Amino acid sequence: MAETLPDIVMMHSDALLERARQGDKNAQGKLVQLWYKRIYNFAYKFFFDHDLAMEVSQKTFISMHRNLAGLHETARFKSWLYTIAVNYCREELRKRKASRSVSLNDFPAGNEVSYRWETSSGRSDNPEKQLRHTELSDLLQQCLMELSAEQREVVIMKEYEGLKFREIAEALQVSENTVKSRMYYGLDGLKKILEKRNITKDTLGYEL
Repeated sequence: MAETLPDIVMMHSDALLERARQGDKNAQGKLVQLWYKRIYNFAYKFFFDHDLAMEVSQKTFISMHRNLAGLHETARFKSWLYTIAVNYCREELRKRKASRSVSLNDFPAGNEVSYRWETSSGRSDNPEKQLRHTELSDLLQQCLMELSAEQREVVIMKEYEGLKFREIAEALQVSENTVKSRMYYGLDGLKKILEKRNITKDTLGYEL
């Protein structure tokens, strides 16, 4: 379901953030309510794993509660929150790399994927279009998992979460040029992966 105008206004409300910074539990709860889906979606697209996405989301918002009082520039809240999420994603990736638990062979099956791959803006397509979107999303997710973690982070943030290059640079604590470079190589990598699978942009209805 798409975010309503009040939600969007609330999401960018300095007053809400200020109350949350001062320890207002209701304001903090509203922040979690507004941002949970986006952070979960980011982590799920990064890992293609529900349990890991839940773990990262939980840790991210626990950290938000503990450290929000120290965030003095409320305009940086979005990039600050993604910084926390990215760091926990990287931590989980390091912990599991040796056992190769994040693998293309570990894809969830069936409707599990269709529920979890959602754009933050939501969709209102008819059932046929939803099914096609789900199938293409699953395919893109599989291709996305073949990118490096650095490229995957940027592509997810830009293409699916709608962050600006400046916000991504702040979240990853790198330069905008570095972000743009990773984005370029990430999209180029996706294009080559799709070509290997004989999937064209016409098939996807998606311009790479």
